[in-house]
Amino acid sequence: MADLNRRTILSGALAGLAGATLASPAQALSMPTAQGGIDWPRFLAGSDLIWRRVPQTWYEGPFLGNGFLGSGIYAEPGRNAIRFNVQHTQVQDHRPEFGSLFGLARLPIGYFTLEPVGTITALDWRLDLWNAELRGTLTTSKGSLSLRAVVHSVRSLLIVEVTPSEGERAFNWVFHPAKAVSSRTDPVFGREPPAGYTANPPAQLHTSGDVKLSVQPLHAGGEHVTAWREVTRGSVRTLYTSVAWSHPTKTAVAQAQRAVRAVVPLSSFVRDHQAWWHTFYQRSFLSISDSRLQSFYWIQLYKVASAARRDAPVMATCGPWLESTPWPATWWNLNVQLEYWLIHGSNHLELDAVTYALDKFRQNLRDQVAAPYRADSYGIPRTTDMTLLNGAGTGTSGYAVGIPGKASPTPEVGNLTWALHNVWLSYRHTMDPRILNDVLFPLLRGAINYYLHFLTRGSDGKLHLPFTFSPEYGENAPDCTYDLSLIRWGCATLLATAPDDALAGRWRDVLATLTPYPVDANGYMIGAGVPFAKSHRHYSHLLQVYPLYEITWEQPENRALIEKSLNHWISFEGALQGYSFTGAASISAQMLRGDKAAFYLGELLRRFVQPNTMYKESGPVIETPLSAAQSVHDMLCQSWGDVIRVFPAVPWPDVAIQNFRTQGAFLLSASRTSGQTRWLRVLSEAGARCVIRHDIAGAIAVRNAQGRDLPYRHISPDTIEIALPRGSEAVIHPAADRPDFTISPVPTTPSAPWGLP
Repeated sequence: MADLNRRTILSGALAGLAGATLASPAQALSMPTAQGGIDWPRFLAGSDLIWRRVPQTWYEGPFLGNGFLGSGIYAEPGRNAIRFNVQHTQVQDHRPEFGSLFGLARLPIGYFTLEPVGTITALDWRLDLWNAELRGTLTTSKGSLSLRAVVHSVRSLLIVEVTPSEGERAFNWVFHPAKAVSSRTDPVFGREPPAGYTANPPAQLHTSGDVKLSVQPLHAGGEHVTAWREVTRGSVRTLYTSVAWSHPTKTAVAQAQRAVRAVVPLSSFVRDHQAWWHTFYQRSFLSISDSRLQSFYWIQLYKVASAARRDAPVMATCGPWLESTPWPATWWNLNVQLEYWLIHGSNHLELDAVTYALDKFRQNLRDQVAAPYRADSYGIPRTTDMTLLNGAGTGTSGYAVGIPGKASPTPEVGNLTWALHNVWLSYRHTMDPRILNDVLFPLLRGAINYYLHFLTRGSDGKLHLPFTFSPEYGENAPDCTYDLSLIRWGCATLLATAPDDALAGRWRDVLATLTPYPVDANGYMIGAGVPFAKSHRHYSHLLQVYPLYEITWEQPENRALIEKSLNHWISFEGALQGYSFTGAASISAQMLRGDKAAFYLGELLRRFVQPNTMYKESGPVIETPLSAAQSVHDMLCQSWGDVIRVFPAVPWPDVAIQNFRTQGAFLLSASRTSGQTRWLRVLSEAGARCVIRHDIAGAIAVRNAQGRDLPYRHISPDTIEIALPRGSEAVIHPAADRPDFTISPVPTTPSAPWGLP
């Protein structure tokens, strides 16, 4: 683990323990907000999605959500109607005997159709990011329907307010319950369900006063319930819809009814909804010269806040918007990790469901390891439900934790260690000792213990790993690069955290004698005897380069190997997918090649991203666009190895960032104009060591918030260390300059909005 030592980790932890309570993810919304010269409604309006044509599919339409309830909006296939999907992240099956992809799968709920009197002839919609609201007009041969729609930020409510013209007063809402069965059963996906697996009973439609109910019983007990109520005020008709879930008890009817009965006009209901979103956006700011990419970035922040909450289920592959998919579960061999990376730099730790879930459901991480290793080990299957349970994983129905050296189940064993790297990132970006001590250390100790059961000393004196599976490559390999990189990162992190632990000697031995990564003429191999020799979308054999930063471009002896490996991997076109290009962009950013990183992101947007910025591989998958936002972060700031690198790979002439969160719990603000960095400001939340690499030419000034000079020392010509106590800040700028420290959007060339303009 490059440049990471005990002092790096423990200094921040001790600083946090010595001071007042640090901001936890639950407290994060109270932290400082970005202000400056930003007209937030106007700025975000420049990234709003626009529709002048009727969206025909999920990949074209608006989407609303709050981490639990989600709605995607598009034309009802084959009909003169608009579909409003109703889905919920907690709604799943509970039959573990059929595995995570069938018996524990996310279950579809159903959808409403907005059915006008006349034939739809035109549409004019805007997804207002600032207010997280869909607004616009649907024009028909009989008149028009003006609508506003929100999924409330903190309530389980979809609210659609419709104001019809005279000819459309008789428009109708119809609810269509879905068949409560795993979408993986669709024959188009070619996955045969397990013997004995059947759909749940049909939904039961009821009326209770002015509330209508769709009650879905489950074979395994419990239920999920959709309740809706339409309220008319003058000419305005408002639909209130709620979803509730309960298992094993049946208490969801009362929950859903309460939600739709406690209603007020939408103008009153949206006040706290809008306040939540306004606070959310203002926690950080980013503006770049590329208007198309800038809009894409802000839509991803809207998307992740629509799909994630700390206490919501870890995002399944499609987020809260369940559509027909062979992936109706949570995937842990890449998807989860990529889904949550952007929350760190964007200063949104309040969305960190990964740390929360791994902590809450840790017993399942132990129980799903094979019995001989369960006493001291943790592991996570490739696919799980919201409680991290896989059930009877048997290939097409789920993927259990494998065992190194055994072909069945698939010996994919490193996924928990990689997920814990996300937890480590949350710790490093907050320096919250509770994350380190209560979650990361005990779980990582158990994840590495699992590996220790299988490492054996070879005749060469090196420790070797029996064959395991590098995610998605399709071949088992001894000394698998994916696992070796995670073992090295895990042991180094444990030693830096607890050098006096009873297992510290074992961890040191592993780091000293673990076999080197297998390498051939084309770069890093999948494992010993298994070259990288075919197109492969996953960069599982390159984790030591990114995101673990163990092998880095700052090590001159490794540059040729990194470049060779990247070029060889990305040269095989056939199986590459969108996240291949986000990985290539982030590795290029580490190589300080901003133009190349921008090229890869451009290829992603051109070849893979859909009109509404969603992405598909057989079905909807959410991780790739979100990870592209992280690639933008990697171009603007990198803080691995105890160094904050400001604008390391920026191809744009103008950039502005504010309250960008870095490792060490710093908030970074900076301005770049005409290709020159004018100033940067860093605020320390934890008193960790502050080392900054900048690109300001010539003499610099380093001053505190009051404008007085601060002492600093040069580590290299472009790298300085500042003694920055907790709660203090430093400003760095050219010594001869007196810059304006106001943050505002940078100039951009207009581009077509996302959506169907």
